Amino acid sequence: MKEFKELDEKITHFDAITGLADWDQKVMAPKKGRNEFAKAVGTLRTEAFKLAVSEEMGNLLKEFNSESAREKLDEVTAAQVRERQEFYERSKRIPADMFKEYSVLTAQANDAWEHAREHNDFPHFAPYLEKIVDFKRKFAEIYGYEKHPYDAMLNEFEPGLTVEKLDPIFSKLRDTSVRLLEKIKQSTYQTPAEIFNQKFGVEKQKEFNRFILPIIGFDLDAGRLDETVHPFAQSINSGDVRITTRYLEDNVRSALFGTIHEAGHGIYEQNIDSRFDGTVLAGGTSFGIHESQSRFLENMVGRSREFWKYFYPKLVEFFPEQLAGVSEVEFYRAVNTVEPSFIRIEADELTYNLHIMVRYEIEKALMAGELEVHELPAVWNKKMEEYLGIVPAFDSEGVLQDVHWSFGGIGYFPSYSLGNLYAAQILNTLKNEVPGYEAEIAKGNFAPVNDWLKNRIHQYGSLYKPDELIVRVTREELNANYLADYLNAKYTEIYKL
Repeated sequence: MKEFKELDEKITHFDAITGLADWDQKVMAPKKGRNEFAKAVGTLRTEAFKLAVSEEMGNLLKEFNSESAREKLDEVTAAQVRERQEFYERSKRIPADMFKEYSVLTAQANDAWEHAREHNDFPHFAPYLEKIVDFKRKFAEIYGYEKHPYDAMLNEFEPGLTVEKLDPIFSKLRDTSVRLLEKIKQSTYQTPAEIFNQKFGVEKQKEFNRFILPIIGFDLDAGRLDETVHPFAQSINSGDVRITTRYLEDNVRSALFGTIHEAGHGIYEQNIDSRFDGTVLAGGTSFGIHESQSRFLENMVGRSREFWKYFYPKLVEFFPEQLAGVSEVEFYRAVNTVEPSFIRIEADELTYNLHIMVRYEIEKALMAGELEVHELPAVWNKKMEEYLGIVPAFDSEGVLQDVHWSFGGIGYFPSYSLGNLYAAQILNTLKNEVPGYEAEIAKGNFAPVNDWLKNRIHQYGSLYKPDELIVRVTREELNANYLADYLNAKYTEIYKL
């Protein structure tokens, strides 16, 4: 037991330092040093990988998997063994030199992606992505799958998720979203979105974001907010959680809701029980559950009437000229405008899921060998037209907009829509168990919501698997009807459908 816990802690510490290096490369590192820095990150990540699939780890896990040993394990240790066992079984057949080559590649690919996006140059990024896709196809064969190679990728981000399970869920969500979108388009009661067709000073945006963070529950003594090309959250430990955002002078909503979204991730990590520090359990249980926390805070709280009842007068103080004559109700309706757009992270709650469908269909085809990287721009544009009715004018607002493929995140995107589904189900339970929480938010008191989330979800880290956790919280398995009901109710009121 002592040997296992020491090995678990050592790997966790390596991962923490690697995470810090990843954050530095994206936020602080000068461009000229990034290529060599990527090699160093690859070396460190490989050392952690070697430990996780080592003979020592294998022997320890074998010891713990005997029936007599399992009976003696407490709940926390059993979960640690489960998590290490799953990684060991999935990854032990990957050669260390192959893993290192892949780690260096993905570290270098981030820089290539940034350059490609900035210069609208997909061919610059394509060679890196081709190699990443090739690695992912090989990994899928090594990991193993029953029906579809994409299942092996999905399982990395949401354990147990498969194409067979996801297809009907996404099909229903897509149909529901498209039908509601058509109703909204036909409504004569449109939102005053023109409020945002003006410039909002970046420095004032930064001040406002730092103003709201501690109020909504993000502890700036246990975290920080920085600026980067694509917003993300990086946890070093529960007392050091770093979030980033992207500021645009002509789009105040981008950084505002991007910051709230990443704060949702950050608050989750900050609230994990400190007894899990230095263990494999010191992180969210899955990417879908993690996204449920960020999407919940961004949309179900951050775009609510109660949120803006408190924060809108403050926002007017920061931008008195831009918001002169704009009422709180008008602003609330404006931030909930539904309109197909090119950029996923700036999409409204309804069309956001259609952005995920585009990526889901592409990733499935890539993993099945039905699509190659050089075909991506054309296929992307075709699917955007099919699902959202718009076509990007250039790749930087199309196929190059997301960072995920550069770090090998094939299989990640479905987590966002899963997060929306989980969030709606969690919201339904919250309403029943914490009556009056909306009135507290309207007063700037987020404690009732955050305390409930901490007690029911956050504190447990990875102690429970996602399917187990959602049942513990809501007393039922994932139910897609809650999101459909939530979206219908919200937009029926906003657009008077």
